Amino acid sequence: MWYAIMAEDTPNSLEKRLAARPEHLARLQALKSAGRLLLAGPFPSIDSNDPGPAGFSGSLIVAEFANLEEATTWANHDPFVTAGVYHQVTVKPFRKTLP
Repeated sequence: MWYAIMAEDTPNSLEKRLAARPEHLARLQALKSAGRLLLAGPFPSIDSNDPGPAGFSGSLIVAEFANLEEATTWANHDPFVTAGVYHQVTVKPFRKTLP
């Protein structure tokens, strides 16, 4: 089943985010390689694809896991969590309807 992982950044998290980004992307790439990643990306803090020093306010990942417990465990071990980028992570089942 698909699960939406919605994370909110701590204030002024850009430096921590950039430092932990390679490990974070490696985990996402592993999901993609396994055919289990629907989409992933950050929420810019301002209305721009490249927010520069304004940074990001959080992230959204939609990926396939066996169950909610597995999705939650995976999300809670993200490098952005351990580096203090995210202060809150919510995981919910997601039903893809369109396209």
